[in-house]
Amino acid sequence: MSSSCIKLDVHTDDQTPQKWCISLAEDVFKRFLSQGNPTLHKVFGEGSLFSPLLFGKYFDPSDAFPLWDFESDSLLSNLRNSGKSTVDWFQTDQAYVLKAELPGLGKTNVQIHVEKGKIVEISGQLKQQRESKTKDWRSCNWWEYGYVRRLELPEDADWKRIEAYLSNDVLLEIRIPRNPLHTDFPEAAVGKISE
Repeated sequence: MSSSCIKLDVHTDDQTPQKWCISLAEDVFKRFLSQGNPTLHKVFGEGSLFSPLLFGKYFDPSDAFPLWDFESDSLLSNLRNSGKSTVDWFQTDQAYVLKAELPGLGKTNVQIHVEKGKIVEISGQLKQQRESKTKDWRSCNWWEYGYVRRLELPEDADWKRIEAYLSNDVLLEIRIPRNPLHTDFPEAAVGKISE
């Protein structure tokens, strides 16, 4: 079996107004998931990157989550132990990395956006809006039309150089280079003028 890996475009110029302005409340989510639609269960189900329950307690995936403030081993330990998650993230000296299996959605759907250099957003549309009062599916009850996971970028992330790859139409990898010029101690970067 041959594996294919494609580089995805990372968009930095999304000016959609009112995007993700409607929150997905827990009771709404439970009702929505109880429709029994297998696609919805794949996309929003346990262990999926887009599940509001991925991090152990309910968290609206359209709210930005400070992912790299946490260790994936501790946040996902229960899901990993039961083999229910294919999401992973870590950091090296050079980059922050997120890897996740997309729930059978394929490259035609997934989009990567960087918002104001502070948030990386992974989203995709599952179905078209019928007659749309708003121009964009992300401005209304977005979970009825697609999926999203928004993540806060670490302060030293070099968001202009983010790269995203999709392997075999299912495995997403996002690499966020660290900015070597960023330091937690700005005084250290300035040499001592005199002793």
